[in-house]
Amino acid sequence: MNTVTDLTFKDYVIADISLAAFGRKEIAIAETEMPGLMAIREEFALAQPLKGARITGSLHMTIQTAVLIETLKDLGAEVRWASCNIYSTQDHAAAAIAAGGTPVFAIKGETLTEYWDYTHRIFEWADGGYTNMILDDGGDATLLLHLGTRAEKDLSVVANPTSEEEICLFDAIKEKLKVDPTWYSTRLSKIIGVTEETTTGVHRLYQMHKEGKLAFPAINVNDSVTKSKFDNLYGCRESLVDAVKRATDVMIAGKVAVVAGYGDVGKGSAQALRALSAQVWVTEIDPICALQAAMEGYRVVTMDYA
Repeated sequence: MNTVTDLTFKDYVIADISLAAFGRKEIAIAETEMPGLMAIREEFALAQPLKGARITGSLHMTIQTAVLIETLKDLGAEVRWASCNIYSTQDHAAAAIAAGGTPVFAIKGETLTEYWDYTHRIFEWADGGYTNMILDDGGDATLLLHLGTRAEKDLSVVANPTSEEEICLFDAIKEKLKVDPTWYSTRLSKIIGVTEETTTGVHRLYQMHKEGKLAFPAINVNDSVTKSKFDNLYGCRESLVDAVKRATDVMIAGKVAVVAGYGDVGKGSAQALRALSAQVWVTEIDPICALQAAMEGYRVVTMDYA
């Protein structure tokens, strides 16, 4: 268990530090449900295999992520963390991590401007040092350094935003360059590699690699069997209906539910919805996946029809 070592530690932005005790209780529960990470701690903590690693993490700041963060620290790494989504943070988890002395920048419901500010801050170490590894989910931390480095040489790459998020991102990059014209390239050059957790980020990485723009090695965690065949399938099967019910408080039985895509995430989602007696329709462009859905008894339709 990580405990507070410095009561003056303030290198964090969270909703409420008083939630730390609640977060610590849930972390203790999660540790019993995550035997893989706990076994890694037990086996490798003394060896400190991650000593010297300075990890910037951009991943949903949840209780389960807190267990990961504390495992990385137990193995010798230094960590700075932000959420990869403005809505996914569990504020009590962020509080517990902050109380344990880890710099964390995550608030449930943060604005897009705050989000990109926090993504910058996880690359800024208190002692002036630099990140050498990125743990990314969705590719935003990786994107930030690469796009910012390009903008150092040519501001036109951040001149024409096409969405609200791009407006906030481009503005953040331009403001940072006013303060330090080489902020991005300096940090990019220090990165040994990145691990990417999800499909969106993996697609970005493959595209960057194809174009010769990826500046460091990347490990595709998303397509590992333990991720795609377990988290994507069984994790989404658990979390989908839980999230829908928490957000809407509606009965699912009798509803027509459309699942867009029948990959591992779609399979788990369709199972969960059918288990609650929804009529489940599936849209899918891959003929094999579409046939799988049909053979499972789902109605396969086009998105236009749905």
